[in-house]
Amino acid sequence: MTTKFRSFLSTSLALSAAALISVSASVSSAADAPDTTHGGRSSVYGNLSNSSLESVTTEDKLLGLLTTKQNGKLVAVGEAQIAPTQFWTMLEHGERIECMSCIPYVSKMLYASNPKTREISAWWLRRRIFGVFGKGEAYEQTINAVSDPTKSEITRAFAANALGEFLEGAGIPPVSTALISDKSAMVRLAAANALIRLNNEGPNSELSSALSDKDEEVRLAALNGATHINVFSNLDRVAGLISDSSPLVRRRAAQTLGTLRSADSVVGLIALTSPTTESDAGVRAAAVWALGQIGDNQGKDSVLAARNDSDSSVRDAASIALRHL
Repeated sequence: MTTKFRSFLSTSLALSAAALISVSASVSSAADAPDTTHGGRSSVYGNLSNSSLESVTTEDKLLGLLTTKQNGKLVAVGEAQIAPTQFWTMLEHGERIECMSCIPYVSKMLYASNPKTREISAWWLRRRIFGVFGKGEAYEQTINAVSDPTKSEITRAFAANALGEFLEGAGIPPVSTALISDKSAMVRLAAANALIRLNNEGPNSELSSALSDKDEEVRLAALNGATHINVFSNLDRVAGLISDSSPLVRRRAAQTLGTLRSADSVVGLIALTSPTTESDAGVRAAAVWALGQIGDNQGKDSVLAARNDSDSSVRDAASIALRHL
């Protein structure tokens, strides 16, 4: 038995040594070859150019993309001169580099026209240890921008977007203030979405207050927030929107009440299931669906009646809702 084991062990060691020599040789030749298969991908892709490999972004590469030299000084290039996908790739592959000189130029991209460019710029900046969150640095500049009435509405809106993407609690008060007090619907909408991204309704329930905003899109965003943040404290305001002038808002309000299973809203939802009180079929279908989600038998007769609705989407919603009643 001992002899067999020794023989097996000797064979295994010999094979391991041979494998190591083979791997070393292939790595050496791969490093030297202009075009190489680089490990396991060769079995699938065959011989590929080294340029197809991902590489870590360096400080020089990132600065080379974002800047140009004029009179011996670095100046930012315009957004139009930067390919978006190239910029996104550069930042993704440069997640861990500490490039203090890059921060001012990446900060400018928080106000780019491309929404993904703005998002990934904030993503990269929030990972910096230095140069972003100090006094007068990029984060504070963004807070100041969202609160500055002399800035254009698009600048204030993009600043609100950025504060949401920074995922820092310090951004909650300024975007909450913008949501309630900014004169621009664009800025208020951006502020509402920023609070949702920050998973917060605001220090004084500003997201709830936005349910009464005069702009339809802001009201819709606030309704979206009611089902997406961890704590939403004012369900009564959501119930009040089932009588909103906008059918889109009424429908979204009904869906929200169903998602949150608001038993106190059953009577109001019942009123929305009938064509005599609600002309929009989408709203009727949402109300019927919501009654099914809530599961209160008080709404069963209305759901049964909805099976004879002239609109097929309402009839389908009734069939589904009856499974829960």
